[in-house]
Amino acid sequence: MAALGYDLVRVRHAEPVLQVMLERKDRANVTVDDCAEASRTVSALLDVDDPIRGAYSLEVSSPGIGRPLTREHDFERFSGYEAHIELEESVEGRRRFRGRLAGLGFGTVLLRTGNGEEPLPLSAIRSARLLVTDDLLEAAGGGGL
Repeated sequence: MAALGYDLVRVRHAEPVLQVMLERKDRANVTVDDCAEASRTVSALLDVDDPIRGAYSLEVSSPGIGRPLTREHDFERFSGYEAHIELEESVEGRRRFRGRLAGLGFGTVLLRTGNGEEPLPLSAIRSARLLVTDDLLEAAGGGGL
């Protein structure tokens, strides 16, 4: 995808759908034409290698504003914005956290919550996504993301 000018955000296979989520390297909004181009390319590659058994539907999309945070640099890029993070295992009796991203430090995601700054092990994150807030909407509308 890099050769086409896209970064992969997430690839997920949940039968019967193969989801490919991408963003443009230039950070411009992903268009329908971008998705169509990426879909044709991915489809052609899958036809050659045929790595998935059985029937499936290919879905190519942008991450959207309430995007998942899937890569280490996402947590730094979106520092200052609110996020919801779920861990594989409990940390101090909790698995779900909500707060402002405060970057990365020594293998942990730093999250500012009502309890202060909480270090969450990056390796223990099951899922993370941005929360749609006024701050995020303003940044997205002004091209700041």
